Amino acid sequence: MPTHTTGDYFKPPKPVIPGVPEDEPEKKNKPEAAVKPPQRPAPQLPPRPAPPEDKNSRVIAIGICLGAILCVAMAVVFWKLHTSAPLTDLPTASATPDAVAELALPAKPVADLPVGPGVIASSDELAKPWSSKSFLFRDAITGTEVPALVVRLPRGGYWGFSLREPFGTCQFEFVSDLQKLSSEYGFAADHPMVGDPCNHSVYDLLQWGGPSDAEVRGAPVHGMGVRPPLAIEIEQQGKQVLALKME
Repeated sequence: MPTHTTGDYFKPPKPVIPGVPEDEPEKKNKPEAAVKPPQRPAPQLPPRPAPPEDKNSRVIAIGICLGAILCVAMAVVFWKLHTSAPLTDLPTASATPDAVAELALPAKPVADLPVGPGVIASSDELAKPWSSKSFLFRDAITGTEVPALVVRLPRGGYWGFSLREPFGTCQFEFVSDLQKLSSEYGFAADHPMVGDPCNHSVYDLLQWGGPSDAEVRGAPVHGMGVRPPLAIEIEQQGKQVLALKME
């Protein structure tokens, strides 16, 4: 029996077979690895070009900068003007108390016109022929106050009429300057007339006219006027001249 000096007692030695080399490696009973098909390389995309610079954003940014610079310049100019302007409207320390009090007083109100129906003038105010006085007449239907005029006629009596154009918004004027009638209205007259500055029509208070031959003073004698101004009934009671009602 051969004796074993080294080795594993529980593993028997390999038998020696003639014709078979001892160093031939043992074949391992392992499954062969599956052959993987060759993989194609992934296509490489060309690099994305950088986005073009937005021209509109540049223009907007430049406009904002210019606007800001302009605002600052205007503010500086405004500040310099107000700080360098002399305060000439304010009273100085050497001003008298009367001058200061006069500056503090409010402006005097314009004299109010009389309003009809009612007393609008006195006979003394309208003593001379072709003398006139302005007043307001309250419309009974609309409640508005219409500008009006009363005129002392050369043959006696008064005639009142609305200064508002019957078919428009223009306002009549009583023209006593005969040169103005000739130059501005193109009408030669020997006494005052009523004129329409919008269409340069002329109305004569010494003549009667109106629609359907109505007895209304102020017949149109020049221009495009259609009918006389709206009449206002005038009455005198003692020295008081009253406006009663409007046509």
